[in-house]
Amino acid sequence: MKAVALTRYLPIDDPQSLVDVELPRPEPQGRDVLVRVEAVSVNPVDTKLRAPKPGVESQPKVLGYDAAGVVEASGDAVTHIHVGDAVYYAGDVTRAGSNAQYQLVDERLVARKPATLDFAAAAALPLTAITAWELLFQRMPFDVDDGGAGKSLLVIGGAGGVGSIAIQLARRAGFIVIATASRAETIAWCRRLGAHHVIDHRRPLAPQLAALGFEAVDAAINLADTDRYWDELGTLIAPQGHVGLIVEPRGALKIGDPYKAKCIGIHWEMMFARPRFRTADMAEQGRILERVAALVDAGELAGTLGETLSPIDAANLREAHRRLESGQTIGKLVLSGW
Repeated sequence: MKAVALTRYLPIDDPQSLVDVELPRPEPQGRDVLVRVEAVSVNPVDTKLRAPKPGVESQPKVLGYDAAGVVEASGDAVTHIHVGDAVYYAGDVTRAGSNAQYQLVDERLVARKPATLDFAAAAALPLTAITAWELLFQRMPFDVDDGGAGKSLLVIGGAGGVGSIAIQLARRAGFIVIATASRAETIAWCRRLGAHHVIDHRRPLAPQLAALGFEAVDAAINLADTDRYWDELGTLIAPQGHVGLIVEPRGALKIGDPYKAKCIGIHWEMMFARPRFRTADMAEQGRILERVAALVDAGELAGTLGETLSPIDAANLREAHRRLESGQTIGKLVLSGW
């Protein structure tokens, strides 16, 4: 099968950073399904895992943790996903990724893709949808249907992949959603997805929030830079409020006041935790994707596809990584077809 892989960890401008390879087609066993991959999307985790560092892989390493495709075969313990199903999933960071024509994935992490989306649009959703859902409704103490009623939520990094889903889920849950963006096109994107207000993350947040009538916000999710906004969020969050985080800090964070004084809850989200540690509830990720698909098909959740490149090959994946590392992408960047 065709695949895109690495053996050395190089800057993305190096043509050897991601290369086209031929690999054996895997065979499913146990609870694995074999998916014929039709489309993939790129995420920050891909660029972080590929980033320059010492070491050489003895075998080609395939990245990619968002995909949509068709189930070709299944292991003997598979129960609810069937051959021929069109599916979508984010997979498992400890296993071979989706940048290959065929991929093995545990059925508990898989769901049937939204019927109203093609493979490219479906591939844009899994990792970011699971991340936003787990953070808002499982790590933070808010109910998925009405947990935001009467509350305000600040979304730092609203036009990114996770922010694009989080805005929609939060608004559906009843929050007053304040997103951050700095360019005309990202501001428009956030408003189209349902943000009530958009403020500029390049300027101090407190004066902008005050101008909108918010002396404090009930909750915030920082999807951009944990260190940069740490002190500012401690000031902005209301007593007994909540902060959700997905980006590891570069240094030590001051966990004391005002966080302690206000009893601010700090909630970490890492969507690969369940599959990585084989938790008893790892099937929850498949269930989240089933719910997301139902919301998409009901018109309650919009896709977040920003742009599609074709075909899936090393040149286009290097370009996708380059754009993602620039920090200028809007929504999700997808590659489709072989």
